[in-house]
Amino acid sequence: MITLYNLLLFIALIIGFPVIIPLVLLSDKGRKTFLQRLGLKPAQECRTHKPETGKRIWIHALSVGEVLSALPLVEKLTERFGSRNIVFSASTRTGFETADSLLKEKTQFIFFFPYDLLFSVKILANRIKPDLVVIVETDIWPNFLYEMESRKVPVILVNARLSERSFRGYRRFSFFTKPLFAKFRTICTQAAEDARRFALLGVSEKAILITGNIKFDQADTSVSDTEIKALRESLNIAEFGTLIVAGSTHEGEEQILSDAFSQLKKLYPDNILLIVPRDPARGISVCRLFRKSGFSAVTLSESKDSRGTDVMVIDRIGLLRKLYALADIAFVGGSLLPFGGHNPLEPAAFSKPVLFGPYMSDFAEIADMLLSSGGAVQVRDAESFYKAATGFLEDKTKARHSGRMAAYVFYANKGAVEKTLNVISSFPSLS
Repeated sequence: MITLYNLLLFIALIIGFPVIIPLVLLSDKGRKTFLQRLGLKPAQECRTHKPETGKRIWIHALSVGEVLSALPLVEKLTERFGSRNIVFSASTRTGFETADSLLKEKTQFIFFFPYDLLFSVKILANRIKPDLVVIVETDIWPNFLYEMESRKVPVILVNARLSERSFRGYRRFSFFTKPLFAKFRTICTQAAEDARRFALLGVSEKAILITGNIKFDQADTSVSDTEIKALRESLNIAEFGTLIVAGSTHEGEEQILSDAFSQLKKLYPDNILLIVPRDPARGISVCRLFRKSGFSAVTLSESKDSRGTDVMVIDRIGLLRKLYALADIAFVGGSLLPFGGHNPLEPAAFSKPVLFGPYMSDFAEIADMLLSSGGAVQVRDAESFYKAATGFLEDKTKARHSGRMAAYVFYANKGAVEKTLNVISSFPSLS
């Protein structure tokens, strides 16, 4: 099976070569990550020596969302094994930058995950020399899994989820996916339904454990009143104005938010909108969109004095969680259009009323829990967003109750990290 995969991969690369190379050269992201992901250029921080004592654990997360999910797990692993025993990889540039910002002091080094080419995987495996690999949620590659198996390095899939759509796709190609999933020594799922789907794909029930969702165990998100005041001052946001924070937005969603905000400003002229695009590089284009709609809008990087600004676009990584602490209402992006949604627990942890769209497949269980508790409201378009936001702004008691219910869902479901940590610690390769 792996021979067929590599044959097809080789043919695809030959055919796509005339397109791939120009795309890499023209893309800023591609140029800066291409050689590292090929394994031909180690990251400057990548110190290849093994830790002086103990074993090396390689944790991998695809992009920003998975990196943020992995934070509490990395912290617990560092407490138990020491930071010199933990290395961390991400596949996307934004994921790498987020990991580098948040995990640099908690790991030995951070690097880009290799492309799934035989030579790239072997080069990185020789450089890292892991004793155990932990993949967070997704990013499953055949050559990588087969290489780890050949080296007798156990691979664990943690916080695993399997949507109905993904399940149908994997089942359609079960002749290929069944032996692929068998390469995982253990799969720790978020919920019983995920476990059931993995079992139906042919994964041994002995290899499946239901450990819960580690997103509920994200690091302490408390922000003091002093920090909130300092953050408001740094952003030049008046204390008396109401604030809507729209986090992790994608292209197409900002126009919907702009239409809704146009209506809100008629009732609440002091309302301020903070937009945090999923890709900070889109900051300028998002800013232009709001200006065309008649708003005064600035990006964080260009603003010197944002007083009187209607919209601020945050084009910097690492601020979103703290910004949710400032919000009167939080909107979670990637959900008004079919992007799968982003983590609604981030604003829920701050007791904020949460809005999100109908496309929350990546966080379906959490979204359902928040909706059923009253901690969130689902919106579909500009009109429903306007009505939901107006309902919270007009009725502060309703907003506080919704925020408390959102926080209850967050705090009542903790414990997955400890269960996952116990699974990881039980492997003989770490003893």
